[in-house]
Amino acid sequence: MAERKGDNQKLKMLYLVKIFSEETDDNHYLTMPEIIRKLAEHGVNADRKTLYQDIAELKKYGLDILTSQDGRNYYYFLGSRDFELAELKLLVDSVQSSKFISEHKSRELIRKIESLASNHDASQLHRQVLIAGRVKTMNESIYYNVDKLHAAINSDRQIKFRYYDWNLEKKLKPRYDGMWYQRSPWALMWDDEMYYLVVYDSKHDNVTHYRVDKMKEISILDEPREGKEAFKRFNLADYTKSLFGMYAGEETRVTLECENYMVGVMIDRFGKDIIIAPSGENHFQTVVTVAVSSHFLGWIVSLGGSVRIVGPDKVVGQMKNMVKQLSEQYGME
Repeated sequence: MAERKGDNQKLKMLYLVKIFSEETDDNHYLTMPEIIRKLAEHGVNADRKTLYQDIAELKKYGLDILTSQDGRNYYYFLGSRDFELAELKLLVDSVQSSKFISEHKSRELIRKIESLASNHDASQLHRQVLIAGRVKTMNESIYYNVDKLHAAINSDRQIKFRYYDWNLEKKLKPRYDGMWYQRSPWALMWDDEMYYLVVYDSKHDNVTHYRVDKMKEISILDEPREGKEAFKRFNLADYTKSLFGMYAGEETRVTLECENYMVGVMIDRFGKDIIIAPSGENHFQTVVTVAVSSHFLGWIVSLGGSVRIVGPDKVVGQMKNMVKQLSEQYGME
């Protein structure tokens, strides 16, 4: 007897994929009668014989539909997926902790990530969503600006934009009275939960960076990018390690003397390639390339007496001046 057609019979295979994807996983299964009933809810009629054939076709296509047996009962479920649950949790954590993605866009992205898991596993992802109260950007357009910047890089074109700063009224105000910046974008990088655009500035013949959430009115120009030779010599990893809090400064080879237990801190910050030279029984010295800024000096201060700048003299002098200013600021003799 031929199978009676339902209103959505032509969509049968698509609904089968939907049912297996949304309602089954390694811990949740469906029996054949349950599959038939769920298809009927979508306006699709099916019988066991045709479903065996359909499932075989889906397996042939690449869907990992597995079968388990308990006595005389058979259970069907979707095994491996494009993303494992642990991977989806990692993506959710990244989105919700990212400062550059607004709270509204974070919720949208997490809902889409949840759709990659079964309904049962999606509830675990939902319980992880703790966005409220986190410091998030208020610049909704950054989500699309990142895409536009990638397009400029891929098409080898310069960009034009205005750059903004916060004022005392907690509003973003254009820097230099709304001056237009024209730069050659070369890379996007991630630091301290923020997106930064690395560019070549032909006016000053140097490589610098801008926070993407403070860039507005971005447009892609017809002019080709400049600075190709500069970026041939540019190492993004070294550039990132040399900056502190993405504050620019004069790059300098600085010698640090540290107590032995600080070796982990140095490796975490500057990488395993740094040279560790013993300096007495309880200390070691290392030489690192950093952009010397108040942020870098403040980082040294935050480590207490466990790390000391020993050279060059110019940087030691800058450190002394900072300590002196702090002492005067807090009325210490």
